[in-house]
Amino acid sequence: MIKLLACLFLLAAQPRPLKILIVDGMNNHDWQYSTAAVRQILAATGHFTVDVSTVDASHPNQWKPDFQKYNAVFVNFNGGHKEDGVRWPKQAEESLERYVRAGGGVIIFHAANNAFLHWDAYNEMIGLGWRDKTFGPGLAVADDGRTVTLPKGTGMNPGHGPRHDFQMRVVAPSHPITNGIPQFWMHPSEQLTHGQHGPAQGLTILTSAYSKDSLQNEPMDWVRNYGKGRVYTTMLGHSWKNEPNPNYECIGFQTLLSRGVEWAASGRVTIPVPAKFPSPSSVLTSPLH
Repeated sequence: MIKLLACLFLLAAQPRPLKILIVDGMNNHDWQYSTAAVRQILAATGHFTVDVSTVDASHPNQWKPDFQKYNAVFVNFNGGHKEDGVRWPKQAEESLERYVRAGGGVIIFHAANNAFLHWDAYNEMIGLGWRDKTFGPGLAVADDGRTVTLPKGTGMNPGHGPRHDFQMRVVAPSHPITNGIPQFWMHPSEQLTHGQHGPAQGLTILTSAYSKDSLQNEPMDWVRNYGKGRVYTTMLGHSWKNEPNPNYECIGFQTLLSRGVEWAASGRVTIPVPAKFPSPSSVLTSPLH
C-alpha cells in the first residue's frame, strides 16, 4: 500500500467533507489495490469521506446503489469493452444518469472508460473511451495546445505500449483542477493509452502526454458538464497484481486526482498544489498525509 507523509497537503478548514462513493467489483486491473489506494489518497487530504460499493460479479443484477447520498461517484468498474461486457442493472444505470443530470459528480477512473460499450448516456459522459476507430471521432492535442478532432474511422484503435516514465503536460492551465500545477512534470511507470474514441463532444482536455506509439499528444485527463453535473476522466491509474505500482506514489498523480475528484464533487477546487512537485525531467514520489 502507498506510504503517507504528513504535510504534503495543507488541510483547509472544511466543516463538511465531500462524500464520495467508489464503485468497484470488476476490472481488467487490480481493482482491490486501486480502490484501497484511491481511498487512502482521498481520505488523506481531509476533504473527503469515502465509501465503497462492490458489485458482485456473480450477481450484478442484484446491485442497488444509492447515489443520492453522495457528492460524487467514483467509477472503478470495468465489465469489459466488448459486446458481451457486463452491464449494471438497468435501474442503476438510469439512476446514475438522473443523478449526474441533476448536478451530481462522476469520476471515470482509468479502465472505467473501457466499460459499457452500448450504454449511450455513459458514452456521452466519458466522451472518449476504449472504442475502435469505427465507433466515433478521436481527439489529439496539437503542440500549441489546441484540441484536434480525428474523424471517425481515422487514427489508431485503442492500445498502449509497455509501462514507462513519461512527461505529462498541462494544456488547460486556467481550469480549477490544473490551475497552479506546473506545465510539465514526469509521471512514473504507467502505460500511456492511445486511440480513444467516442462522441468526443463537450470535452475540455486538461492534460496530455506524447505517445511513442501513436506519435501524437494523447489526452490523459479531461472534463465535461453533463446536464447540471460534472464528469472528470483520467487515463492514469494502471494497477498490476503482485507488482509495484509506483505511479500511485507520484505526487503529480495524487494531486491531480484529488483535485479532479473535488471538482467533480463540488464544482470548485480548494486542495492546494504542494510545494514539492515532480519536475519536467525527474520523477518525485512521496506519500500523502
